[in-house]
Amino acid sequence: MKLMKTVAAATILTLSAMMATNALADRPDDKGRGNGPVIYVTSQALFYDSIVLTDLPMKGPFQKLYVGPMGLTTEFGPGNRGYVGGRWWLDANSNGEMDEGDAFFMCPLLGPGRLEP
Repeated sequence: MKLMKTVAAATILTLSAMMATNALADRPDDKGRGNGPVIYVTSQALFYDSIVLTDLPMKGPFQKLYVGPMGLTTEFGPGNRGYVGGRWWLDANSNGEMDEGDAFFMCPLLGPGRLEP
């Protein structure tokens, strides 16, 4: 089960990173700003680059990361009270609850945020 959720999280992050890389191909000033996907923060209406660090055990605070119309999306980013420093959970088992069937990982957002991916 852990392998399935890790594979699901890795697949989502890889696909999102590929989409972000394609979107940034003509913007040389944005290349090399992390190894992770671009993440959209709804409360700020900004896009952030990220750096994927490690899987985490399900202990401590996490922030939900989901696929929305703007790509990988979350509610809070740097400077917001609800931002927990890039500690994310993905609902890998699609049950709408944070539980053992989900993926938990560290992926901090890199500022500054920007208006376009």
